[in-house]
Amino acid sequence: MRPRSSIVAVLLSAGIAGSVAGSAFAQENWTFLDNGTVRLGVNHSEGAAIGWFSESRSGENLLNYYDQGRYLQQSWYGDPDGSDWNGKPWVWNPVQGGGWRGEKAKTLTFETPSPTTLTSSSEPRHWATGAPVPEVRFEQRIELKGNLAEIRFRMTYSGEQSHAPRHQELPAVFVNDRLSQLAHYEGDAPWTGGELTRSQPGWPNERREIDEHWAAWVDPKTGKGIGVFVPIADTVTCYRFGKPGGKGACSYLAPVKTMAITPGFQFEYRVWLTIGTVEEIRARFAKLHAGLEKPKQP
Repeated sequence: MRPRSSIVAVLLSAGIAGSVAGSAFAQENWTFLDNGTVRLGVNHSEGAAIGWFSESRSGENLLNYYDQGRYLQQSWYGDPDGSDWNGKPWVWNPVQGGGWRGEKAKTLTFETPSPTTLTSSSEPRHWATGAPVPEVRFEQRIELKGNLAEIRFRMTYSGEQSHAPRHQELPAVFVNDRLSQLAHYEGDAPWTGGELTRSQPGWPNERREIDEHWAAWVDPKTGKGIGVFVPIADTVTCYRFGKPGGKGACSYLAPVKTMAITPGFQFEYRVWLTIGTVEEIRARFAKLHAGLEKPKQP
């Protein structure tokens, strides 16, 4: 029986991998945080990117880590640079997990200050070229708090080039394709219990306004899934990719803001994840929102 607060920080053996997520884990170095309510895993081998989120006692991962681009992770965009992604002209694009041909990003530092907390930093790879991007440093701090995972992301740019403003993914989120319905609130009376918007985005990207700063991918049969709360974001880009149940199929969303990456640029933001019904997800995020809105004591 797993303790209520536990951490696994090992190069997983085939036996453990089989009980957790499959044989792919046996060849990689994963760390799991588990507080008895939710479980979260990151891959040391690929920039310490987040590739697992589930209920503590469930063997079903709600995230999708099909390739280096599919983690819940930092991904930033700059100017066209002559690069090519599978025949498509691309831009400067450091990605936490690595490049599209399988190049792995480097984990620079990794610490577990407590059984339910981890911090890391990484050097990303250019998504299209696979080359290291040493002028960018990604940092993250993850803490499990009851049925929530709180993540602080930071991007620091030490390069000299000034990039034009681009939509930035804050962060990129890829989930199990079984979670096919997108739920969110779009309206002029946020946090008052108004009716939610539910849809099934197609391909390619579609846009949604998230006036309560969260969205959830859920299974339409059960109404249960994963919610993502990013207080600084008012918009998400989203899509469904692949044939349902097929290899590589997924659901995607990314809260977005338009920002220009220029010399000295640094940006930090917070993300919360939770698992439950849409009603449970909304109630938890409403409580968080109310706490964030409280005035500071003098």
